[in-house]
Amino acid sequence: MLKTALFPGSFDPFTLGHQAIVADGLKIFDRIIIGIGSNNDKRGLLTTENRKRLIDDIYKDNNRVETVVYEGLTGTFCRRMGISFLLRGMRNTVDYEYERNMMLINQRLFPEITTVLLFTPPAFVAISSSMIREILAFGGDPTELMPQNIDITNYL
Repeated sequence: MLKTALFPGSFDPFTLGHQAIVADGLKIFDRIIIGIGSNNDKRGLLTTENRKRLIDDIYKDNNRVETVVYEGLTGTFCRRMGISFLLRGMRNTVDYEYERNMMLINQRLFPEITTVLLFTPPAFVAISSSMIREILAFGGDPTELMPQNIDITNYL
């Protein structure tokens, strides 16, 4: 039986840190579904469609990674898709506290789902989607914080 994990997030935009978590996750899981949570009330840098397109472009040659957009609770989506594992990344203690609380709630609501937390590699700890959005807002170039061969301006 294939082990599939859902790596959920907003991914606005997808960073080198996200890519590192997927790479490490593929050492554990047979397949990773990158789930872009859709929130119509939240205005981000990229449209949901362009976030999906960007991630699809990164993994176009990797049949073990799929990108989907979903709405509602992550656990409900996992149940509907038959996914038993959530893959999450942590950069620091702030992420740890958030992820721990999320895991505890998910255990109560969706006891069949196991959360797997991976540490972001040290080289990518300072990189966040919000940092990339801020760099872009002030006219900077975040290319070195993005996965290789991704020009964020192609997705704006």
